[in-house]
Amino acid sequence: MGKTLIAKPSISQDFTIEDIHKIREYHYELTKDMPFEERAEFYRKGAEEFTDFLAKRRELVVSRP
Repeated sequence: MGKTLIAKPSISQDFTIEDIHKIREYHYELTKDMPFEERAEFYRKGAEEFTDFLAKRRELVVSRP
């Protein structure tokens, strides 16, 4: 069985609840056929990337004059 391709959602400038729904649907479609271990790795990697992003943003805010 082949994987169904779903387009990555476009997120609005305002980041609304609709955007959150789009992201959740996108992640569901990406992960619905994954075994548990692969799905856990998918979310672990995403969490690490987001944590790194936040750390860099904090550094920018702290370093502002």
